[in-house]
Amino acid sequence: MKELALLGDEAVALGALHAGVSAAYGYPGTPSTEIMEYLIAEHERGGPLAAWSTNEKTALEAALGVSFAGKRTIVTMKHVGLNVAADPFVNAALLGIKGGLVLAVADDPGMHSSQDEQDSRFYAAFAMVPCLEPRSQQEAYAMTREAFDLSERFAVPVVIRLTTRLSHARAGVVPSEPRAQNALSKAEDKTQWMLLPAYARRRYDSLIAKQADFAAWSASHPSNKLETEGRDAEFAVVTSGLGGNYYEENLADFAASRGGKLPARLHIGAYPAPVESIRALCAKAKTVLFIEEGMPVLEEKMRGFLPPAVSVKGKLEGSLPRSGELDPDNVRVALGLAPRAALKADLPKLPGRPPQLCKGCPHGDSYEIIKQATAGKASVAVTSDIGCYALGALPPYAVPETIVCMGASVNMAKGASDAGIEYAIGVIGDSTFLHSGITPLIDAVKANTPMTLVILDNSIVAMTGCQETMLPSASMVPLLQGLGVDPSHIVVLEALKKNAEANLAAFKKEIEYRGLSVVIFRRECLEAFKARQKKAKAKAAGAAACEG
Repeated sequence: MKELALLGDEAVALGALHAGVSAAYGYPGTPSTEIMEYLIAEHERGGPLAAWSTNEKTALEAALGVSFAGKRTIVTMKHVGLNVAADPFVNAALLGIKGGLVLAVADDPGMHSSQDEQDSRFYAAFAMVPCLEPRSQQEAYAMTREAFDLSERFAVPVVIRLTTRLSHARAGVVPSEPRAQNALSKAEDKTQWMLLPAYARRRYDSLIAKQADFAAWSASHPSNKLETEGRDAEFAVVTSGLGGNYYEENLADFAASRGGKLPARLHIGAYPAPVESIRALCAKAKTVLFIEEGMPVLEEKMRGFLPPAVSVKGKLEGSLPRSGELDPDNVRVALGLAPRAALKADLPKLPGRPPQLCKGCPHGDSYEIIKQATAGKASVAVTSDIGCYALGALPPYAVPETIVCMGASVNMAKGASDAGIEYAIGVIGDSTFLHSGITPLIDAVKANTPMTLVILDNSIVAMTGCQETMLPSASMVPLLQGLGVDPSHIVVLEALKKNAEANLAAFKKEIEYRGLSVVIFRRECLEAFKARQKKAKAKAAGAAACEG
């Protein structure tokens, strides 16, 4: 078939389509968002169902229903999204997965747009399920197709672990012939899908019994390539994911520095890690270097398997940086090579350019109101959430004091109030509120906590590319009333500069109320407005061309 230039994310999406996927679910989160965007675009052209979900947990649970019905399904998320989906994910390993179930999880080494650098390989090991880690766009396509077959073969979910550089880099991919979707075929043995303790104990024993099968599969997987013939057996290298690419970029110089002799090497792309292959690699080794993108998963594991006489190098030992991304230069140093020659430019010190809210963003007007309303007050806590409004923590606004995880702003404000803070204010976006803010708000409703929840409603999921929110703005007030918030303390304000004086007065009144109040600052995201206008013009132009 014709070669296509695809992002790593797009390669995963195409692999799922060609594997016969019937439904795809996910929650937007960089660097995974483009997988679902590709699948949604295909769905709009008549392809399989693809839709955003309220959060990662609901996405995975919908996928479990598809699998139960015998059809293939994929769930997409970023690494911290797997925290949200952890409950159904770990339990899904105990089920009798029928239709192939694949989780495409994109990690973010270097924290380009994330709170942490957690490594999803740990989650796969924790749930005791196979994991595939592609190192190229072609492998991302092929491994995604393989993951569905693997899931049905072993009756477990399978993880595809991506990282930022692979997700967002573009390269040629040669696809294979697509297969048809599975027929509808509901699971016959319902005890495999009910985790009552009596059934769950049997399912857990079954999962443990599968570990030997997983190990045998991993040991023979073509991506777990062992190279020892004619190599320097005393110096061994273990690579995984993009670490293998950076190693190979330095291989010619490394060989030249050692008289043409290459080290023994094992590349790992399929997990569980092939322990016996590592032992064979290191049988005569004096030194073994682990080069892996993300956390030192392999290095940490193998320190318990290798004899003490072997010098283990990598991130734990300090040859490679523990945080941030790998690149050809830091891998080069770990291999003992001199840094590449580089030009040195005598540049003046440039001013910092921290990220900021877009010019004219409605959140800026909302933060000005919060800032003015709390000015001069001694006992204030402003807890914020995950979204573009988190940038309000930086100058010129500098309003939020905490940013932790999706939904945390709500109950952190409650906790601050419980601790004695007089003016506890939580700030959350409309999409994030639907994702993770509803449940903690119920705690505050129950206690009638003296706090104010601010919902910044820009009618879109702005930070990840203006995806549509799960419920329209008009649904927000009825939802809050249904949760039990006092209607007299649900206030909707239009976030415009011309309304600043009236908005400030209304907001001051609510933060003085000694019970729970919710203030909704509402105005459409400018970028979403521009995109909507552009789409409308294109549609009108197309209609005019058809009429002509």
